[in-house]
Amino acid sequence: MSRERFSITLNWSKNIAAQVKHFSFTRADHKAFCFIPGQFITLHISHADKVLRRSYSIANSPDGSAKIEFAASYVSGGIASDLLFNLKPGDQLEATGPFGRLILLEPYPKRIILVATGTGVTPYRSMLPDLEKYLIQATDRQLVLLLGVREAKDLLYRDEFVTYLERHPRFHFRVYYSRLLPEQPLSYEYRGYLLDAFRDIHPDINTDIVYLCGNPNMVDQVFSLLMTRGFTTQAIRREKYISS
Repeated sequence: MSRERFSITLNWSKNIAAQVKHFSFTRADHKAFCFIPGQFITLHISHADKVLRRSYSIANSPDGSAKIEFAASYVSGGIASDLLFNLKPGDQLEATGPFGRLILLEPYPKRIILVATGTGVTPYRSMLPDLEKYLIQATDRQLVLLLGVREAKDLLYRDEFVTYLERHPRFHFRVYYSRLLPEQPLSYEYRGYLLDAFRDIHPDINTDIVYLCGNPNMVDQVFSLLMTRGFTTQAIRREKYISS
């Protein structure tokens, strides 16, 4: 799979949370961008005679087009944040990719558990069509998505995951709010942290594969918890997001 450097052109961007934007780009050469759901691209940003590199998980599913989408959180004083959040349609950036091993691999387990905080959910959004095939192929398979956010306004792509929940009875969606639970929580909303989720879903070393993406502290904590419960490193797949 090609990892050459190429230019991307911004089509549009929109706020999907108070400090988060979703960006839609197209390869400037209009070549199809081939990637595996779960992978990321790296932007190359020139600044003060240096080239800074910032990586973002791809948020769209592959469809044979030149489209590349991702979400980014605004970091106060962040060079990449200031650049991205002030881009206009038609502006171009340099990128390489795809990279990353946070992908679905066969043989498939009976249950896939996806865990994320913040924009760490974007690679799972990219996986949704493949996860649908995973569920359809065998009636004993289960899919769990666990999201950790501070409060409801921070929840990304809610409508898409709720629609998925309504379509697939073997898809289990659980959101954990660390600060403020809605006054009238819905069936998938809980007060607490992602670590609390593992008391509820009972991870099984014999049937489960767990994916972790997002805040590095969360990734390390859940990884350590799973290791104490007998999981092997082969059954845990990780991607850490580190703010610069």
